Amino acid sequence: MNLKLCFIVSLSLLLPCQALLPRENKALSDRITGYSFDVSLDTEAKTVSGKMDAYWVNNTADTVPEIRMHLYMNAFRSNRTTFYKESGGSPGRKESDPGWIEIKSFTGNGEKDLLPLMEYISPDDGNRYDKTVIRIKLPEAAMPGDTVAVAIDFVTKLPSAIRRTGFADDFYFVAQWFPKFGVYEPSRDGEKGRGSWNCHQFHANSEFYSNHSVYDVKISLPAEYVTGSGGKLISEKIDDGMKTQVFRAEDIVDFAWTAWPGYMVFKDKWNHVDITLLLPETRINQVERQFTAVKNALEYLDSHVGPYPWDYLTFVDPPMKGAGAGGMEYTTLFTSGSSDRMPEYVNVPEMVTVHEFGHAYFMGILASNEFEEPWLDEGVNSYWEGRIMDHYYGNGSGMIDHRFLGISDKAVARLSYVLSPVRQIITNREYAWNYPNDTYGMMTYFKAATSLHTLEGIIGQETMDNVFREYYREWAFRHPSASDFIDVVSEVVRNEHGEKFGSDMNWFFDQAFFGTGICDYRVTRIVNRKHYSYEGIAEDDDEESQNSDSLYTAIAMVDRLGEVMLPVEVLIHFTNGDEILEVWDGKDRYREFVYTGHRQIEWVKIDPGHKIAMDVNFVNNSLTEKPSRLAVRRLANKLLSFIQFTFSLLLF
Repeated sequence: MNLKLCFIVSLSLLLPCQALLPRENKALSDRITGYSFDVSLDTEAKTVSGKMDAYWVNNTADTVPEIRMHLYMNAFRSNRTTFYKESGGSPGRKESDPGWIEIKSFTGNGEKDLLPLMEYISPDDGNRYDKTVIRIKLPEAAMPGDTVAVAIDFVTKLPSAIRRTGFADDFYFVAQWFPKFGVYEPSRDGEKGRGSWNCHQFHANSEFYSNHSVYDVKISLPAEYVTGSGGKLISEKIDDGMKTQVFRAEDIVDFAWTAWPGYMVFKDKWNHVDITLLLPETRINQVERQFTAVKNALEYLDSHVGPYPWDYLTFVDPPMKGAGAGGMEYTTLFTSGSSDRMPEYVNVPEMVTVHEFGHAYFMGILASNEFEEPWLDEGVNSYWEGRIMDHYYGNGSGMIDHRFLGISDKAVARLSYVLSPVRQIITNREYAWNYPNDTYGMMTYFKAATSLHTLEGIIGQETMDNVFREYYREWAFRHPSASDFIDVVSEVVRNEHGEKFGSDMNWFFDQAFFGTGICDYRVTRIVNRKHYSYEGIAEDDDEESQNSDSLYTAIAMVDRLGEVMLPVEVLIHFTNGDEILEVWDGKDRYREFVYTGHRQIEWVKIDPGHKIAMDVNFVNNSLTEKPSRLAVRRLANKLLSFIQFTFSLLLF
């Protein structure tokens, strides 16, 4: 999401729904979970109700005595849920209009009643009022290779205040709406019997973690509603004012859908991908912008990371009344964010589209744990968002492209980090909801993205691309962790640069992601010391000839103010036009670069290519012996232009 804007039995029997069985398409994932739905939308009661058949395959070496499932919609049940306590505000526009999910029946193979074996648990905080996780003790433990299959009748009431999911009048965005398996994780050290269910409660500062699944979804609703979903439309039937649609999705981590009579539908194509865009009629003038943005993202990530594996994609720009559903991702379905009047020079709709599409890679394909390591999705995705936006919309104007003001996407992320008063929080805490107030977005998105831009500056863009290509190749349709990503970085850097950066890259991640230090390098002083006793200068030589032949000791003094130690370049410019680019390992607190000759140092710049984006103060990175008033005049002109630009925005 952009910050922007949350089954049993043993193996011996067949699955209860044949639609869940893999079809002729080649599986991209292990498909250890699958879901089949037959549900209807009641537009009066604001409910989605029906039946779900689902399965989970125990593909581990463990004997598993229970299953755990998410009931995310219960986060909106009352003001005493964990989600509500962490985020504040009402679970609905009024207390009588919250959201919830109720299980009417829960059976396993042989119609065995599992409801008596179900209990609500709160594994994260012990909140007895939170009912977003259930545990079901299996009558018979699931042995290695067994399939646990269940049939559940349920009713989901959508909340009136849309937080990713919910309704507003006749607008519906239906997400986190069904009982969903957690992820069973075997022991990382391979020790049998030490695995456990990773099934966290629904928190305000976290998103999701799921297995890649197969979804067959049948939805009935009033015929006038226009729908979009994370699946391909297989069939549609209209009868007596009701519409029944069947969707199929494979190898995605979540299934969401939307319905609203006001959607306009537009189609486009990129290579093998059929693209569908849903948006209000008032935003028809943004259709081309939206399609261009998503095709830019497809092209760039396909080229620099790996292929987009599905042949379809749906994205939605919700109307203003449904804005709470904007800026969210569900692999093959995502929501953008815009407004009815959006200036051409403000690339916010494009940014949201690029960002949310990127989650198809860094949440959908590379399905990391967003509860526990949110930066591995949000931060990595924000890094690629910056690259894509600045590549296609201008290196200095990826976010704002106005003749009076250009702002890059990368700069927005960097400034959000360096200007934060709490920038020294560790990026990767134990769990996402443990971040102190108002720091989750800054650390998870902006510090992480800025750190990755810095890593790119150190190892080079070509190596960085190869890191992500290898990460995709090795971990696509699996569950990589931060340590897995760091191992890939270390391996690729070592293969391409030898021991130049050490035997691994832990030194970088320990500082940038898992440390509290800041990076700040400074040019402290320039010294040009003249030697008057230089042999060969006549006493009666004029001052000009003496100056041209004089010998100098020229010294550039730099120091490290922060705790973070990174290799950095230092550019020294001399009065005769010569330049020397030094490379400093950045470890010492203080460093001098000394030169003897006829040249004097005119100016010094640390990190002239702005490779170290983590440096919190670019102003002290340069120093000159001959300040120019031209720069002051230029700054004044830019300030005046900026004031004019600001007034134009206010008037707009």
